[in-house]
Amino acid sequence: MSTQFRLADQTLQAFVPARDAERAKAFYRDTLRLPLVSEELPFALVFDAAGTPLRVTILQELNPAPFTVLGWQVPDIAAAVEGLRKSGVQFLRIPGLSQDDHGVWTAPGGAKVAWFKDPDGNTLSVSQHHRG
Repeated sequence: MSTQFRLADQTLQAFVPARDAERAKAFYRDTLRLPLVSEELPFALVFDAAGTPLRVTILQELNPAPFTVLGWQVPDIAAAVEGLRKSGVQFLRIPGLSQDDHGVWTAPGGAKVAWFKDPDGNTLSVSQHHRG
């Protein structure tokens, strides 16, 4: 008897575009401290994002999306923001959102989010969600 195939049982793979492989490698490996798994140049760099493969796809042209394309859930957003700031990450100010001095916005439901950009202008985030 065969089992029905389910994507829910498979490993998710994330993608983000970049124009310059060396600049992307420096940011994702050195600034964000994601382990570099492989360099599949000229097509992609592959990083390990806590068990999720992150493929940084190298493109000649890129128009960054106007929304968050990658985000990490963290247990302590203040510590995450501070650690990323020390690595050189600059957090964004989003017009219309009330953010604290560190760029963290608290959603009506209590989640906390801070946004930043990679060297290609892709919007990334860290967020802390209350479990209850």
